[in-house]
Amino acid sequence: MTLKLAPVLSRAWDEQDSYTLDGYRRRDGYTALRKALTEMTPDEVIGEVKESGLRGRGGGGFPTGVKWSFIPQGDGKPHYFVVNADESEPGTCKDIPTMLANPHELIEGIVIGSYAIRSNHAFIYVRGEVTHVVRRLLAAVREAYAAGFLGKDILGSGFELELVVHVGAGAYICGEETALLESLEGKKGMPRFKPPFPASYGLYGKPTTINNTETFAAVPWIVRHGPDAFLALGKPNNGGTKIFSVTGHVTRPGNYEVKLGTPFAKLLEMAGGVRTGHILKGVIPGGSSMPVLPADLMMETDMDYDSIAKAGSMLGSGAVIVMDDSTCMVRALERLSYFYFEESCGQCTPCREGTGWLYRVVNRIEDGKGRMEDLALLDNVADNIAGRTICALGDAAALPVKSFIKHFRDEFVHHIERKKCLEGTCEPKWGRSGSHKEKLMKEAA
Repeated sequence: MTLKLAPVLSRAWDEQDSYTLDGYRRRDGYTALRKALTEMTPDEVIGEVKESGLRGRGGGGFPTGVKWSFIPQGDGKPHYFVVNADESEPGTCKDIPTMLANPHELIEGIVIGSYAIRSNHAFIYVRGEVTHVVRRLLAAVREAYAAGFLGKDILGSGFELELVVHVGAGAYICGEETALLESLEGKKGMPRFKPPFPASYGLYGKPTTINNTETFAAVPWIVRHGPDAFLALGKPNNGGTKIFSVTGHVTRPGNYEVKLGTPFAKLLEMAGGVRTGHILKGVIPGGSSMPVLPADLMMETDMDYDSIAKAGSMLGSGAVIVMDDSTCMVRALERLSYFYFEESCGQCTPCREGTGWLYRVVNRIEDGKGRMEDLALLDNVADNIAGRTICALGDAAALPVKSFIKHFRDEFVHHIERKKCLEGTCEPKWGRSGSHKEKLMKEAA
């Protein structure tokens, strides 16, 4: 099998000065911006993004051009453009290296997108923990202002844009776009009721477009090379390339940028395959909030939005979590359930209470105190959370539970009946001192 990466966003990651303005301009940086401002109308920019098949790279997979077209025009209101750089989905690490190595590509994409929706104010909302990324972004923004790519009368076009880098406080819930807007306004990061949607009532109550870092960074390439070229990199309805963060039990974990539609088997081979002496057991293809898929199903699946959905999961953020035959699926689900229990903002009763129920029941099974009726209880609680909350965190907690039980039910039954792990990897926890939370924290350290 021929192994081939498709570097678009990552093409210069190994260049020493890739993050500087000079390094970026050496790679045709800001030529797309000049083309957009001098040769295209805002509607033509939106049209090209639509034709390219670019879909949101943050998890939702919604067509980007269509999302931009939702912003009402001629309404006399200020419009806002917001970059969701609050990368917090477990297993995901694609936006941070993009901003470190390629901040100017992101900035160019922001300016082009702002021009398209007639916005004169843009924000990058980035996680506060990644101080090195914040410094790199601030330096790039200063360079862009000094060179005339930000500010007033950009490239003599009459278009102006002010760009602000805003540092968040590290809450998982702020990855949800309306919770991010609340945080950006200085409020507690809690999701808003929808409708109204951000396109009509967003930041400060004004029309707002929110997209992921990787989505914006792809826009300059589309404008430079044309929508057909970008679409040809992927497949129909799945244009372009995607950076997959491959983690877990592989020989070479890391970020791999490949064409959408690349077979998972090929991506796994790029990552060196499953570690020596083990075989593939299961994969979470799009971050911890997505349903897990068993090895046989995953090996027949291509890495694009539609193929993954057909297999019964979602591409999500592109965080590919690989688990081999040493993995206890009960313990894996326990860890995931604990994460969503801790990260729930508490606004919605089904999520606030239900995530705690899910964690405690899975924990009971892992502790050797489970009952057969617990499996039906987990399914029931998950069904009563999914689709009944303001944002998708409730679904993020429920989907892994249902998929783990569906595909690896025998392990849960074995834990309940035998009071031990089917794989022999879990130490019995009962009869030992110390809380389970303390044990999880110790293991994580």
